Amino acid sequence: MRNPMPTRIGQALPTEHRGRLMEHAREVNFPEGTRLFNEGGRADRFWIVRSGVVTLDLHVPGKQPAVIENLGPGELVGWSWMFRPHQWHLGAEATTPLRTHEFDADAVRELMDGDPAFRAAVATWVGQVLAHRLQAARERLLDLYAPYGSGSGR
Repeated sequence: MRNPMPTRIGQALPTEHRGRLMEHAREVNFPEGTRLFNEGGRADRFWIVRSGVVTLDLHVPGKQPAVIENLGPGELVGWSWMFRPHQWHLGAEATTPLRTHEFDADAVRELMDGDPAFRAAVATWVGQVLAHRLQAARERLLDLYAPYGSGSGR
């Protein structure tokens, strides 16, 4: 069963806080096949997809990386920037030409430190995304490696 919590920025982040965050965005485009980050790398930025698709993957020892989820417009790519030690827990690749809003993690954390309401809103949003991704990873790994799959019907 998919997590029903809203994870897209337009649904999950209140308008005033979304506007404040977007003031710090810069448009960045990636060609198809570009790795945005690899598991274990330094998480110093994050993205919101404008158009295109990003695939999240998870390293599985002795096997090809397991594709966990495909992300599209309005979705957050990267949550590891928010939590020490600021290392990516997944990998990400542009599976189509990708247009994004990119954010410098240090700058956003600084904004959060100066405004408790903004911090709470962003933390709630990222927490919703994290819960959704954890469930997606669980279901996908069960589908790939458990004898009877996840039972999700996907």
